[in-house]
Amino acid sequence: MPYLILALAVLAETIGTTALQASQSFTRPLPSLVVVVAYATAFYLLGQTLKVMPVGIAYAIWSGVGIVLIAAIGFVVFGQTLDVAALLGMAMILGGILVIHLFSGSATH
Repeated sequence: MPYLILALAVLAETIGTTALQASQSFTRPLPSLVVVVAYATAFYLLGQTLKVMPVGIAYAIWSGVGIVLIAAIGFVVFGQTLDVAALLGMAMILGGILVIHLFSGSATH
């Protein structure tokens, strides 16, 4: 269950960050409202995850998966490009998350 709550936190954070780009520096009301609601939801859900998972592990997963998702959304939705170094770095982030999940005794399974 903690991983489901954490996944929902990542999803909310990703929605908030996408809306942040769409808000055009908070000049568009609807995307700006989505930013506030999505980030509030993300932090609430992350807080719930911290009841059963160490903060370092939860935050590593939350931020790492969020980085990769936002980069993919930036590419698909906003036409932003990624070079080889960026792709390699994100692959390393995902690899680190897998190491934590598969081999760390600190992670909640």
